[in-house]
Amino acid sequence: MTNDSMEESSDEARVESVSAITLATNDMPRAVRFYEALGFRIVHGGANEAFTSFALGSSFLNLTSETHDPIRFWGRVIIHVSDVDAFYRKAVAHGLEPQFAPRDAPWNERYFHLTDPDGHELSFARPL
Repeated sequence: MTNDSMEESSDEARVESVSAITLATNDMPRAVRFYEALGFRIVHGGANEAFTSFALGSSFLNLTSETHDPIRFWGRVIIHVSDVDAFYRKAVAHGLEPQFAPRDAPWNERYFHLTDPDGHELSFARPL
């Protein structure tokens, strides 16, 4: 089915947005401190809970202490921010260590990567 035919069919269900992403952690207090240092606001749970949810614009970033297998690289979460350079400075000021300074990408975004304490790669970006 092509995109055109999908758009024409009004009775088809379609994806509208990402509601939340949930990341596993082996140390909830450490993970909560990390995301709070980035300015994420807790809306449920907290450092002493098994599940914590942060507001992320109109979506949510969740942390769960439920783990199955050792965490391995799985990809990255791309988070759009209003000012990549200011967000980078904020991360560094809180003692966090981004993988590199903000840079312009050939795909027309300014971005930098940061790895959370459990090995999840986060990309903070803004379209150019």
